[in-house]
Amino acid sequence: MSTRSTSHRTRAACALAALLGSAALAGLPATTAAAADGALTVQYRTGSGGATADQSEPWFKVRNTGSSPVQLSQVKIRYYFKADAPNTMYRFACSWAVKGCSVITGTFGTLAHPTATADRYLEIGFTPSAGSLAPGADTGDMQLRFHRSDWQTLRQSDDYSFDGTRTSYADWNKVTAQLAGATVWGTAPEGNDPTDPTDPPDPTDPPGGGQTLFDDFGYTSHTDPALSAHGWNVRSNSGGPGVPGATWDPSAVTFVRSGGNSVMNLRTSTAGTGASTTHTEVLTKDMKFKNGTYAARVRFSDAPVYGPDGDRIVQTFFTINDLKAPMADDYAEYDFEYLPNGGWGEPSNILYTTSWETYNPDPWQAVNQHSESRQSFAGWHDLVVTIDNNAITYYVDGRHFGTHDAAYLPERPMSINFNQWLIDLDGQTSTTPRAYDQQVDYVLHVKDQVLTPAQVTAKIDAYRGSGTSFVDEVPAS
Repeated sequence: MSTRSTSHRTRAACALAALLGSAALAGLPATTAAAADGALTVQYRTGSGGATADQSEPWFKVRNTGSSPVQLSQVKIRYYFKADAPNTMYRFACSWAVKGCSVITGTFGTLAHPTATADRYLEIGFTPSAGSLAPGADTGDMQLRFHRSDWQTLRQSDDYSFDGTRTSYADWNKVTAQLAGATVWGTAPEGNDPTDPTDPPDPTDPPGGGQTLFDDFGYTSHTDPALSAHGWNVRSNSGGPGVPGATWDPSAVTFVRSGGNSVMNLRTSTAGTGASTTHTEVLTKDMKFKNGTYAARVRFSDAPVYGPDGDRIVQTFFTINDLKAPMADDYAEYDFEYLPNGGWGEPSNILYTTSWETYNPDPWQAVNQHSESRQSFAGWHDLVVTIDNNAITYYVDGRHFGTHDAAYLPERPMSINFNQWLIDLDGQTSTTPRAYDQQVDYVLHVKDQVLTPAQVTAKIDAYRGSGTSFVDEVPAS
């Protein structure tokens, strides 16, 4: 957006300065699961039986018909369908499951050998938290669905795995199940056996992933050794974005209690001059985050905690990497930015989500796509952005906020950042001291997996229910 260029370009260039020379967190060692000894059947019914529908609803139960327990993390189910058009993109969701939607994953792939009734598949998998199936046991109901990313009506009557007459569960061999890499159930569309050794891997097969960063921000202060050990940097170096002459003050990052949880508090203050202005930023030391799901619970503020209101303040949650040269096409940045008092040409409250391809700082030129909502967002909000090989999708409080095009997908890994800063001092010219707070309850990243907002919530609840306040499984870049 041209109205945002003057201040935003500086942040893009400077926000990562504190990253340079930082040590990366070591990734957890990989493990290899032993092959399971068993057999599976898959039962299917549809929750939406029409020839066309707003969304397709394949519901499943997986039963262990073997004599040994089966680890569900070794199970993959494929549901085959025909895309409505070659460039149509789809989104997966879980409505309800006996084992919990948080343990179920859904990714899309393209068949190497398209047929008249199938050129895509939805692959259902399970996280390690799904546990195992004893002999004779089944997963119980898994009410799954997928829809076009543009929410246009889809046709399912021509899909290989669809049967509109199946309104109760029964064995269905037009879906396949793999166990420890071997196909043990069902028949794929001709020429598309998922484990056929003569068929090379489809380059569009979904990645594995699932490694997670979660932080509940249960620290004592910005000097708590655990904060740095867990991969965070509290910014202290000078530079943009924001008011010239301002400083980035680590001591203004504190940890307080709110709603029974420890939360990170970023305070930005000013007395109307550059020298009296302090900004705050916390960011990961390592740029190791790319595709997958990013989520944070953030409290935005419309009013200062003391002093006169009116400053053009920016409160953020974003990912970013460094611009190596003007208009470099491997730059990436994905922002939630809330302006409670306007700025960048806006007169009042506005929330932006912006996906950046690249920019030129001088003369200013930007390549990005944005969505916005002009209303107050004061209070706590659940912010989610997902990145796969097709699009960038933003959610606020479980509702779709915007989807941005594949042209803005990242080419390199990024850091995860939170900051709060003043665009300028023109919104409030008083020299009376004032301060604004932005708070962060948690942050989550799940590598290479697209989770729904409901799945994010379930994952956070599971961590907190088990007493887990921090985990970092994401390998260093």
